[in-house]
Amino acid sequence: MVDKCAECGFAYDPADIPEVGTRIRESATSTAALLTGDDLHPRRTPEVWSPLEYACHLRDVFLVLRERFLAIRRRDMRDWTPMGRDERVDHDGYADQAPAAVARQLLDAAEMFSNVLARTPSEDLALIVRYPYPEPTERTLGWVALHTLHEARHHHLDITRQLS
Repeated sequence: MVDKCAECGFAYDPADIPEVGTRIRESATSTAALLTGDDLHPRRTPEVWSPLEYACHLRDVFLVLRERFLAIRRRDMRDWTPMGRDERVDHDGYADQAPAAVARQLLDAAEMFSNVLARTPSEDLALIVRYPYPEPTERTLGWVALHTLHEARHHHLDITRQLS
């Protein structure tokens, strides 16, 4: 099964799983390079995150999924709860963070997730989890890896749209 994002064109192709870590690091590098200038903090419209908020969200996605990949390999943790994506914007003060610090953290988080992914045996990529977003659905860890790459690319697009 190949899912595709209608908005950004990302295709969920299982053949791409071996390259996900490399592609995540590349995408994070491109996104971190955008985190310069003075126009990163304000939202263009109240319901759309600012470029800085998108970057913070992406950093946290990498960190949360890293911990989930590690946890499922240690114990049976197949029912994942939502990460609180909307609440984190306020709870962690995304809009008030320093862009240079977020850029560095984004690169570190991408490296950390990619490191764990590289050490995940292929048989573990077939493990089934109940992925909570947008609705709870059973997915493999391989699909979650692809979805993480999709998040990286899609949010890079979200940021570049606002900055152009």
